[in-house]
Amino acid sequence: MPEPSSPPAAPKPRMVPCPACKAPALFSPGNPYRPFCSARCQGHDFGAWANEAYRVEANPPPDDQE
Repeated sequence: MPEPSSPPAAPKPRMVPCPACKAPALFSPGNPYRPFCSARCQGHDFGAWANEAYRVEANPPPDDQE
């Protein structure tokens, strides 16, 4: 007689560090602020982005003077 199989184990929720405060944050559809831990951290990051605090360094294009 075969033994009854147990239900598959639920996957462990994935935790990532919040980009703003480094606290553990749930990275799943259940966290509406992902990858952030809270609305506060998400808002802080958005404010920095809107104020152009994030920049990518780039060299100016060369002048084409001939």
